[in-house]
Amino acid sequence: MASSFNLVIGSAKFIFAPIERCLNCKRNFDENMKILQKLLKELNTVKEVIELRLSAEIHGGTMQTEEVKNWLDDVQRIKTEIEVIEHKTKEKKFLSRAFLGKTVEEKVFELKAFLRKGKAFLGMVKSFKYIIVGGGVAAGYAAREFDRQGLKPGQLAIISKESVAPYERPTLSKGYLNPNPKAAARLPEFHVCVGSGGDRLLPDWYKEKGIQLILGTEIVKVNLALKTLVSAAGEIFKFQTLIIATGSTVIRLTDFKVEGADAKNIFYLRELEDADKLVESIKMKKHGKAVIIGGGYIGLEVAAAMRINDFDVTMVYPDPWCMPRLFTPTIAAFYESYYENKGIKIIKGTVSVGFNANANGEVKGVKLKDGRVLEADIVVVGVGARPLTALFKGQLEEDRGGIKTDGFFKTSMPGVYAVGDVASFPIKLYNETRRVEHVDHARKSAEHAVKAIKANETETTIHYHRSRNLGLIGSKTERLLELSLKVGHLKKTRLLQRFQDSILQLRT
Repeated sequence: MASSFNLVIGSAKFIFAPIERCLNCKRNFDENMKILQKLLKELNTVKEVIELRLSAEIHGGTMQTEEVKNWLDDVQRIKTEIEVIEHKTKEKKFLSRAFLGKTVEEKVFELKAFLRKGKAFLGMVKSFKYIIVGGGVAAGYAAREFDRQGLKPGQLAIISKESVAPYERPTLSKGYLNPNPKAAARLPEFHVCVGSGGDRLLPDWYKEKGIQLILGTEIVKVNLALKTLVSAAGEIFKFQTLIIATGSTVIRLTDFKVEGADAKNIFYLRELEDADKLVESIKMKKHGKAVIIGGGYIGLEVAAAMRINDFDVTMVYPDPWCMPRLFTPTIAAFYESYYENKGIKIIKGTVSVGFNANANGEVKGVKLKDGRVLEADIVVVGVGARPLTALFKGQLEEDRGGIKTDGFFKTSMPGVYAVGDVASFPIKLYNETRRVEHVDHARKSAEHAVKAIKANETETTIHYHRSRNLGLIGSKTERLLELSLKVGHLKKTRLLQRFQDSILQLRT
């Protein structure tokens, strides 16, 4: 009887063994398919980043192009094979797992190998929780606010094309041009945040806080959907939250093909490097003639600085008075009269249409539309700026020439914020969206965006309170300025303090 029982058990095992193997195959198949899908998703991400890097055509030898292209072809092949497996699985259902199990297991090993190779191609991909792209005023103030709100070492990076830590840019057109070497402003004394009365954030401060300053690095390609930035050197940076603080670039006369606008000693003032070149030229052309093209912030401040450097200075601008978008005729007349009393000549209502140069290619004359030709050893052009938004074209909603944001400086892309010159944000006073090119706005919008980011993480609410000197357009503002001038409180008007600084420099 025992032998009969053993025979029955043995027969049952023999009969059910294939079924058990099928059940095990099913379990293994299901587990491997889950692994396969997870690996495939990761492989797709690596593939997209590599394609992004290749399309930028800036890898500069850091990636072996032919090998990478072969890798991409192989990835496409294995993706097709996996699609076939998935299709067969749906067709044959249960039995397909037994027949396809070995194939799926092989594909798991193959995918893992492809992933290792793909990551090797990418080299070093630097990842941060927060990245600020742009290293100007806004970046420095945002970094300080991140520190105030609570920041762990290694979470934040600032990527800047310039080779120095964030600094107070307005200094370049004022104290930096002081002819007295002992009194001239030089770094590190005007690093942010001294412009608003705060502590000076030296490069060591960022190091102590665990904030990575990635300097001398130009971002040339952005994929916001992939949360990826690519540098000119082929480096890849990944972020969770991005603050766009790229600021503006100067409008150049060469953009309009003005004759001779590429001559030597024609300067624009935006970055430290620009200021250094101008200072060097001032030393070389002592007591020469300077023509300032433009009657805005840069024009007024550089004209004052050049006069202090004992240059014969002429200002040229097309408007009926200086700073027409900000000053009333009465206020403008006050400044123009003061400048003229200090020996600065002002020509209004015309523009430069060309430049003469000597045999060395140095500018010698400025040709005006009205036919006059002004002698010039140095020309400084300050005819405006345009926001640096080209990297984000087609990826973010735009408005009024800038990146459209809400009141928290959030853009149309989740996790992406824009501050300073590039941000077009709602102004309740005028019930419309506007861009504001002002250093105070750069500071405050950066701080506000960081507060909004942190508030979003903790689900709290904040509001942006703009400085009184932002959005200065309208009859009420004009009347206030007129009143300020009439009652003798010009020095106390914060709006005009920037020009007071220039006038004080002109005083003897």
